[in-house]
Amino acid sequence: MFKVLVSDPISDLGISLLVEASDIAIDKKTGLSEDELVAIIGEYDALLVRSQTRVTERIMNAAKQLKVIGRAGVGVDNIDLEAATKRGIIVINAPDGNTITTCEHTFAMMMAVARHIPQAYLKTVGGEWDRKSFVGVELRNKTLGVLGMGRIGSEVAARAKAFGMNVLGFDPFLTEERADKMGVRKASVDEIIAEADFITVHTPLTPETRHMIGKDQFAKIKPGVRIVNCARGGIIDEQALVEAIDAGKVAGAAFDVFEEEPPAPDHPFLKHPKIIVTPHLGASTIEAQENVAIDVSEQLLHILRNEPFKNAVNMPPVPADVMNKLEPYFQLGKKLGSFAAQIADGAVKEISVTYAGELADVDTQPLTRRVVEGVLAYHLGSDQVNIVNAMHLAKNRGVNIVVTKSHATKGFTNQVSVSLRTDKEERLVAGTLLNGFGPRITQVDKFPVDVEPQGHILLISHDDKPGLIGRVGTLLGTRDINIATMQVGRKIVGGEAVMVLGVDKGVTKEVLAEISALPDLNNAKEVHLY
Repeated sequence: MFKVLVSDPISDLGISLLVEASDIAIDKKTGLSEDELVAIIGEYDALLVRSQTRVTERIMNAAKQLKVIGRAGVGVDNIDLEAATKRGIIVINAPDGNTITTCEHTFAMMMAVARHIPQAYLKTVGGEWDRKSFVGVELRNKTLGVLGMGRIGSEVAARAKAFGMNVLGFDPFLTEERADKMGVRKASVDEIIAEADFITVHTPLTPETRHMIGKDQFAKIKPGVRIVNCARGGIIDEQALVEAIDAGKVAGAAFDVFEEEPPAPDHPFLKHPKIIVTPHLGASTIEAQENVAIDVSEQLLHILRNEPFKNAVNMPPVPADVMNKLEPYFQLGKKLGSFAAQIADGAVKEISVTYAGELADVDTQPLTRRVVEGVLAYHLGSDQVNIVNAMHLAKNRGVNIVVTKSHATKGFTNQVSVSLRTDKEERLVAGTLLNGFGPRITQVDKFPVDVEPQGHILLISHDDKPGLIGRVGTLLGTRDINIATMQVGRKIVGGEAVMVLGVDKGVTKEVLAEISALPDLNNAKEVHLY
């Protein structure tokens, strides 16, 4: 018999699979303190929580036979993942359980902002019969721009088609083929800004998506657009949105999320007549709450019974001999993936990883997961991607993973090469470990380099002409950007070349544009590696 402890309130329906299982003994003990959990956790094989219980390292150290922690929800902020990994405890969540409920809430908000429903309700119950002030618009024949075509965004797009809307979709992993299958038109953010009558966001909040709709976008946005955000606060610049509504550029907005939650009492959204707000209700339905518990209960059973499972959010067990050989390369693999993702334009279609040297004789699957995690995390956010779910997420987005091995190392004991193929181009980054120096990038595309993968890096494609390096350095100096390191890679004198600069701080888009405009310079990109 396996013993399972449920330490947060979860409905009987949600844990019915566990209750009915003949090999499971289940205890429900909610509201326990850390000391109380420490005292009893040693006898349990599994722990099932929501958000109330904080599963600390101290609790896990006392959990002598704990095999799995299940979180009936998406976030795992209340679980010490590092401690769980060290103890060999698998942590699982339910990333799909809130898909439909968030999608439906998005449509509820879209309908509400289109027809002024909350404002009309308040006037009506207040005793005013005012029909003239609340003339709305139909969704039919309107253009909906969906920023983020993952699980939730794809469901929103499908329902929008049923409403007779024309759908534009943006996602770093959206290919033309996948867009065609869904009946949407693949578009850039700028195209959506210019054409959409409604815009809804369903991306994670990352440094790249923060304020992806800000002052610059509102200056070019289609007049009369309505904006919905049921994803994450911060994707849309809140102050810039208020200014755009007040200026008559945006007709209205509906937000379920805020940059700071709960919002301050004087937040401009709360009393604005053209903005509808709800208190982060996207996942708050009876069905969603039950579904996440059911999903986690099912996976928990698979783990206890040593059956295949999914949705683990930390490292699965790896044989010690394999771990000893691969672990030094984990950081390198993840950074190579992130580097490739940041320099490649277009929707990712294939990730190819080549292992050369001694690594060709090792089961490199754990390292491949690190590479794929690095690629996906740049686009989806590090809190959404980990080494366990990376392959699953790649498959769901139609990204092909190819692994090849060779004993030829080009002078290195081992080398890892990552080639990223998108619908626009193919980029390659390779690296190795150097004794005494740690991870190094040894190749970018066809050019040999020697770069430490750390901090802020400028990758500049240019023609090998005298004086160009000086012009770049002068421009950065005038912008108060200090160069820490510099590498130049070239094949032939006077031909194509790359300049790789390590700089002390981030470079703005404006400075990147200035660099790109220099004579004989083809392209400039910034890469952040941490």
